[in-house]
Amino acid sequence: MNAFEAIVLAIVEGLTEFLPVSSTGHMIIASSFMGIASEPFVKLFTIAIQLGAILSVLVLYFKRFFKSINFYIKLLVAFIPAAVFGLLLSKKIDELLESPLAVGISLLVGGIILLFVDKWFNKPEVDNEENVSYLTALKIGFFQCIAMIPGVSRSGATIVGGMSQKLSRKVAAEFSFFLAVPTMFAATAKKLYDFYKEGNTITHEQTNLLIIGNVVAFVVALLAIKSFIGYLNKHGFKVFGWYRIAAGLIIITLLLSGHNLQII
Repeated sequence: MNAFEAIVLAIVEGLTEFLPVSSTGHMIIASSFMGIASEPFVKLFTIAIQLGAILSVLVLYFKRFFKSINFYIKLLVAFIPAAVFGLLLSKKIDELLESPLAVGISLLVGGIILLFVDKWFNKPEVDNEENVSYLTALKIGFFQCIAMIPGVSRSGATIVGGMSQKLSRKVAAEFSFFLAVPTMFAATAKKLYDFYKEGNTITHEQTNLLIIGNVVAFVVALLAIKSFIGYLNKHGFKVFGWYRIAAGLIIITLLLSGHNLQII
């Protein structure tokens, strides 16, 4: 991986981390098209730069993280399912991370679901994050686990999970952003641990790539969050649903026609 490829992946990550289109899925496909080798550092990079994007949440919602202890308890409760299943299924998740077919199918199915989400959950009762109960937070946490399948979208799964619990679109989206903070910190720490446990080391050049990737993802994500919240409140999920369906069909069609999109 070179600096240009790292920047491209970071832009993709920053644009898609908070949209219900799957940042991991898009990075897998982008890596495939650029012919980036499937090596331990590349897998680490695709996880670690998500941390840069997540840090944009701390900047944009800085005051919210100093409101009350209950806020942190809710995040902890919502985080627990992903922590448990992430540890239990880490090897299977790594295998799926190399499968464009899994991404294509997930994009397609998730897109179909997003076309109907606004109709299914159109009577919100919770319009303030402070009114989210611990039980609701736990249920949203289980929805987040679905996103361990590449292409599902962590933000999409948790937002839909929140709306299914009668949260407004805005509150569901913001809670999804907040939940991303402990989730991605933990995912990055786990990936770093596994990376070094397997006997790998990070070179000076790779350290620079991680810095560049995180900075670019952070800046792009700052812009993406503001745009997404405004658009979501006005127009809902349909455009994201159609986008996912189109992207999924293109990927599946290419694979079925013999094109090799596997990461090499």
